[in-house]
Amino acid sequence: MSVVVRSAGFLTSVQDLGRKGFRQSGVSLGGALDPHALRVANALVGNDDNAAGIEATLGTLRLQFEDERVVAWCGGAFAVRINHAELPPGHAGLVAKDEELTIVAPDEGGRAWLAISGGIDMPLVLGSRSTDLRGNFGGLEGRALRDGDVLPLSKERRFSNRRPNKDGDLEIAAPWISEWSAPTPWAAIAHRDAFLRIVRGAHWDRFTPEAQSWLVTSSFSVTPDSDRMGARLDGPELERIDTTDLLSEAVAPGTMQVPPNGKPILLLGDCQTIGGYPKIAHVITVDLPIAAQLWPCDPIRFQEVSLAEAQDFLREREEDFARFRVGLSLHFE
Repeated sequence: MSVVVRSAGFLTSVQDLGRKGFRQSGVSLGGALDPHALRVANALVGNDDNAAGIEATLGTLRLQFEDERVVAWCGGAFAVRINHAELPPGHAGLVAKDEELTIVAPDEGGRAWLAISGGIDMPLVLGSRSTDLRGNFGGLEGRALRDGDVLPLSKERRFSNRRPNKDGDLEIAAPWISEWSAPTPWAAIAHRDAFLRIVRGAHWDRFTPEAQSWLVTSSFSVTPDSDRMGARLDGPELERIDTTDLLSEAVAPGTMQVPPNGKPILLLGDCQTIGGYPKIAHVITVDLPIAAQLWPCDPIRFQEVSLAEAQDFLREREEDFARFRVGLSLHFE
């Protein structure tokens, strides 16, 4: 069975958790800009963490389902409806055969991740179904979705609380929205005044004391020339003490590079695998969901934490997610 894209929105693509293990060949990680949001949405509908879903960017997205499916989403302050029933973030909802799901542009944040029970069944390319928009491969023909596209779906797991209908088949009566949900900080991620925690980068000491101080005391704003590869920031010029050229080194989502103009670039999921600009800091993993919601003119501030603290935050989130998974397993066969 499949889902038909009636309206593709501004920039909508098929994404999973990305391509791991190919950075030495110059292949970006890619995948959902907020992999945790996609994992949460997948858990809500009974999928594996890495099942392919949909990343919506602004715009209005309309999907029509050819069979009954359970859906869930996490992300910015979008308005999501199944026909006329509102589907809040972090809740599971049932879409009946031939019904439409609509995702309307947000008041805050710019992206949302939608999981569909069974997952989107695209061919694996280098171990992933995600769309590499720069490399033009993966997903659906390596491109953003268009009106009229048809996305095949895999077989789904079934809810254990289905009830027999008049024909004796197990079903959930539509419209149905789950009473249980994901924690709000995981589901509704948009922040009007973003605060990102950072650890010092490998080249922290190449910058002046004033630049180091400005990074954690000043406000920056996202510029319009930002994309899935990175968020360019405007604010105080971060001046270097040592201006000698550097050899290109490995970079990753969350790395903050500073080009010669002193304006930092926060790298996101589609970032290159190596870079020659000095790395002043790294946004910690648990705050990358906030970074994925940044949009032009959004204000942003940074707070320094230790590497040990960053590791503790990630460990705590993973432990909470594991417990969340266990609780949700009670709802599936």
